[in-house]
Amino acid sequence: MRLGDVANKDAAKYGKPLDGVRVLALEQMQALPYATQLLARLGADVVKIEAPAGESGRGSQPGMTDPEGRFIGATFLRNNLSKRSVTVNLKADAGRDLVLALAPHFDVFAENFKSGALDRMGLGYDAIAAVHPGVIYTSLSGFGASGSPYADWPAYASIAEAMSGIYDYVLVGDETPRPNPVGALGDISTGLFATIGILAALRHRDATGLGQRVDIAMYDATVAMTDIVTNFESLGKHRLNEPKNAILDPFRAANGWFVLQLVREHQLERIAQLVGHPEWVDDPRLATREGWAAHLEDMLRPAIETWAASMTKMEAVEKLSAAGIASAPIQTSKEVVADPHLAGRHMLVEMERTDGIDRPVVIPGNPVKLSKMAEGPESRIPWVGEHTRAILTDELGLDDAAIDALVADGVVTD
Repeated sequence: MRLGDVANKDAAKYGKPLDGVRVLALEQMQALPYATQLLARLGADVVKIEAPAGESGRGSQPGMTDPEGRFIGATFLRNNLSKRSVTVNLKADAGRDLVLALAPHFDVFAENFKSGALDRMGLGYDAIAAVHPGVIYTSLSGFGASGSPYADWPAYASIAEAMSGIYDYVLVGDETPRPNPVGALGDISTGLFATIGILAALRHRDATGLGQRVDIAMYDATVAMTDIVTNFESLGKHRLNEPKNAILDPFRAANGWFVLQLVREHQLERIAQLVGHPEWVDDPRLATREGWAAHLEDMLRPAIETWAASMTKMEAVEKLSAAGIASAPIQTSKEVVADPHLAGRHMLVEMERTDGIDRPVVIPGNPVKLSKMAEGPESRIPWVGEHTRAILTDELGLDDAAIDALVADGVVTD
């Protein structure tokens, strides 16, 4: 789906559920930008405040260049559709004053600086609530705004993920842990919980008139997403595959790999029939799930891979699925972007590049599907400070001379 397209025109007449909600975001990299982009997709008006040179996500690799030749990194490209950009030098007193003046014009004030950083700048919760008592002040940080012995640690997604236990939990024996095995799990989970917190706080304000602080720690969010670690630990199972008592493994087909999961007794009978080994059902070696795992390499894998050897991975998966066995092709990146499910669900958004390359940038679409909400339209990412002048004029009533003076003093750029 190209930017600007509306896939569900019948739903367009209903508008968006967050129409009228306004978000002012002092944001960078992924966790908060992911949350605010989701809010924007649901109808919120999101204005992001960046440093004069742009937020740090613009520098991530790989990327492209904007019409003025400035680099825009992949992290920024995938998290900032349908937003507007204002550049403010937060180190200048005048910059801080601009933010304090803008805050009362927005329902939500959101930031993902290191814990305590905005307090030291005079833009913490107390300072914003003093000028805007009804504000929903949302903070995302590695370890939260209070209660953590790690509050002073810098944190990225990999830090929270490592501490959650999930890197160790999936190991077998003395394997070496691999950071970021599934992308930015810590960032995305934090963004999702922030979105839930913001929506709950807005609903509470509707009922009570009261603003409040939403405090999201990346470590908390990641532990919640990897709940199997703490839950299974309490039940005496300390690693996923030690001991192993199920089949959840990749198998080879003619053109690649597929994964299948056997975790119920009736599934063994089904796969035994499918791959031509009905005797497995009565084999005492396979009488338990632990037995399945113990004989994966000498019995199950050779039979399953022999059966699949003349098939593509998708053909094998289609036969397994028809037999009621959960399986899926292990797809390459090229196969993912060509997947008909994602096209049918409008889950890939294409943004035209601005650096002379014809192939568009592909960004995941909105996974929240509502029957009375249109898909899109979405606007491209903002260039650095693209909307500074318009927002300072519209929100604060500053004229060109006043804005020119701020530009000259290095407080803003436009």
